[in-house]
Amino acid sequence: MAFLGSAVRRVVSAVRPPLSPLCRTTTRSYSSEPTKEKSVPYEKTLKQADGVSSGPTKPLPRSADVVVIGGGSLGCQTIYHLAKMGLTNVVLLERDRLTAGTTWHTAGLLWQLRPSDVEVELLAHTRNVISKDLEEETGLHTGWIQNGGLFIASNKQRLDEYKRLMSLGKVYGIESHVLSPAETKDLYPLMNVDDLYGTLYVPKDGTMDPAGTCTTLTRAASARGATVIENCPVTGIQVRTDDFGMKKVKAVETPHGTIETPCVVNCAGVWAAKLGEMAGVKVPLIAMHHAYVVTERIEGIQNMPNVRDHDASVYLRLQGDALSVGGYEQNPIFWEEVSDKFAFSLFDLDWDVFTQHIEGAINRVPALEQTGIKSTVCGPESFTADHKPLMGEAPEVRGFFLGCGFNSAGKCSSNYLFVFIIAKVKDYDYYGAYDIKKNVNYKYNELLGKEYTFDFPPHHDVIKSECLSCRNGVAVFDMSYFGKFYLTGPDAKKAADWLFTADVNKKPGSTVYTCMLNKRGGAEADLTVSRLEPGSANLPLAPESNGEAYYLAIGGGVAEHNWNHIRTVLQDQGFRCQLTDYSEDMGMISIQGPKSREVLQEVLEADLSNEAFPFSSHKVVKAAGHQVSADFIKSGEFTLERMGVTYKAKAHLKSPFDPENKRVKGIYA
Repeated sequence: MAFLGSAVRRVVSAVRPPLSPLCRTTTRSYSSEPTKEKSVPYEKTLKQADGVSSGPTKPLPRSADVVVIGGGSLGCQTIYHLAKMGLTNVVLLERDRLTAGTTWHTAGLLWQLRPSDVEVELLAHTRNVISKDLEEETGLHTGWIQNGGLFIASNKQRLDEYKRLMSLGKVYGIESHVLSPAETKDLYPLMNVDDLYGTLYVPKDGTMDPAGTCTTLTRAASARGATVIENCPVTGIQVRTDDFGMKKVKAVETPHGTIETPCVVNCAGVWAAKLGEMAGVKVPLIAMHHAYVVTERIEGIQNMPNVRDHDASVYLRLQGDALSVGGYEQNPIFWEEVSDKFAFSLFDLDWDVFTQHIEGAINRVPALEQTGIKSTVCGPESFTADHKPLMGEAPEVRGFFLGCGFNSAGKCSSNYLFVFIIAKVKDYDYYGAYDIKKNVNYKYNELLGKEYTFDFPPHHDVIKSECLSCRNGVAVFDMSYFGKFYLTGPDAKKAADWLFTADVNKKPGSTVYTCMLNKRGGAEADLTVSRLEPGSANLPLAPESNGEAYYLAIGGGVAEHNWNHIRTVLQDQGFRCQLTDYSEDMGMISIQGPKSREVLQEVLEADLSNEAFPFSSHKVVKAAGHQVSADFIKSGEFTLERMGVTYKAKAHLKSPFDPENKRVKGIYA
C-alpha cells in the first residue's frame, strides 16, 4: 500500500539525496493522452453504462431561444436559472454525459468568504440553491454536506486578512469565527497547531457532490420546460452578418441536426476556446492538469471541516471517513492539445509535481504520513490570466455569451508595479520549471517580492509623493494605456445624446467630462468627450467627417469593455455611426498639478491664458513645429503627434472660477 509519507521520500530520493521536495528540479513529460481507467470518486454514478446508444438522448428541436453548450456545473446552473426566469424554449447540449470533462472529478469545495463582494454574493446564492432551493423544488437531495470550512493562518498578517474577510461576510450574513490555536485543536483534534497563529472558521461552508448537483439542476430545469440533450456534440456555430455589418449567432450545428437560435451560451469549460473558434470568438483561457489524492480511512476524521492552508497552498477536503488532499502548484502541467474525446478519463498523476503539496498536508495533519492512498485524481481545469471568470456577451459576435474560465483557485500577483515602478520585465521563467532557465539578478523580481506584504507596500510611498507633487507642483504620468476612440457619422449627435449623461453637444472645440450608464442605470464608465470641428481632418490620425464628430478618452483598464458597450448601443439603436479605435496608435502623457500650465506653455506655441484657452475646451495648436491637439478640462489634455504616433498629456489647470489656483485635489485616473 502507498503511504503519503513514503510518497514524499520516494520521489525525493529518486532525484537526489534527501532535500525538501519544494527545492527539487526534475524533468516532466507533457503527454496529452488520458489514462484509460482510474479508481475515482463518483465512478459508478457517472460512468456510461454498456449498451447505451451513442445518439442524442432526445430529438433536437428545430429552433430555440437559447442554446447552452456544455453539461458541466456552469451549463447546468445556466439552464436552471434560464428556466427559472420563465424561458422554456431553451436547450442544453452535452457532447457526452452530464458532468463529463471537468465537473465530475472536481473536489466540490464551497468557501463562502472571498475578498470580492460580488464573489461573496454569487457564492451565497449558489449555496442557497444547492443546499435549500433545489431540494424544495424537486424533493431530491443534491449531496450537499455542511461540514464547515477552516482557513489556516500561520502568521499575524494572514490572520488579519481573514479578519477582513470576516468583516465583509458580516455584511452578507455569513457566520464566521476567529479561533485561537487551542480552540482550533478542540475543533479539529487531528490538526497540528504548533505553528498556527490562528484560524478562521466558517461553520456553514461545505462540500458539493457534482453528480447530485448537476442531476438535480437539470431535473428542475426540465420540470420548468427546458430541454437537456446528452450525447450530442456541437460541430459548428453559424454566424450571419446583417446590413449594418453586425455579426450575429444564427444556428448551432450538430451531427444530428441544426438548431436555429439567436443566442448561444458557451459553458464548455476546457473546451470553450475550441467552441469559440467555431464562431470566430477568442476565449482567453488555458487548460491545466489539476490533481488530488484520496486517502484510505482515517480514524477520527469524520465530520471535520474542510481545510484551506493558503501559505502551504494545500487544501484538505472531507470525504466520508477519508480526506482528499490537493493544492495549486507554481509549476503546473499545461494540457496543450485538448482532446475532443476526453470525457470521464483522467491523466496519470505526476508525483514530481504533486509531492510539494504532501509535505504541507502532513505538517498540518500528521496522521496523513502513515495513511494509505486509495486513489489519485488528475484531470483538466481551465484558468484565465487574471483568475477571473469569463462572463457576458463576446465582443466579436452578438448573441454569443461566455460562461467559462471559472478558475479552481490561484493567487494573484500585485499589478501596482506595472504602473508605479519602471523596471524591465523579462520573460516569465516558471520558477525554473519546464527546463526553463530561472532568471537571475532580476530587479523586477526583487521589487515584486517587496510588494508581497500585508503592511503598506513600497508603492504606497510612491503614490504619496505623486499626490504631493500634483498638489504643490507638477507630476507627469504615462497614460498610453488609455482608450482613444472617434465617434463619427450621420447619427453621431443622436448617439452622443443617448450614450452620455452630460450634454456634450456644445459648440465645436468644447470638451466635457461625463459618464455612460447601462440599462439598469449603473455606471459603465467616466470619460472625456471632445466635440470636433466638422470637415476635413486637421490631424493625421483624426478621421474626416462632414457631420458631427467626437473624440473619446477612456481609462485604459476598461477601454475594451467600454468599446464593446458603445458598439452594442450603436447596433441596438440602429445609429448610423462609425466608432474608430486609435488606442494602439496614440500614446498619452498626463501632466498634473498647479504648475502644469507653466510647463505646457513652454511646449505649446499658443496662448494658454484663461481668456485665450478657457476651461473645458480644446484646440489644435503647435508644439515644436508639429500640429497637436490640446484639451483643458478638470483634467486637461495635451496632444503631440509625430510620425503616426500621438502623445497626449493631461493637465490639472487653474480655471477662471478658482482665482486662488487650488483646484487640484488628487490624481485623475
